[in-house]
Amino acid sequence: MWVITVFEENTYRMFEYSSKSEATSALNKFKQQTALLSYTK
Repeated sequence: MWVITVFEENTYRMFEYSSKSEATSALNKFKQQTALLSYTK
C-alpha cells in the first residue's frame, strides 16, 4: 500500500493508494503543501 502524508499547519492527513502510479499522480496535486510518499506492506 502506498501512503501520502500531507503536513499542514497543526495537523496532517493521510491518503492510501493501491498502486505507485496512482499515488504519484495524486502527489503532484499537493504542490503547495509538504507531502511525503511512502510504501508499507
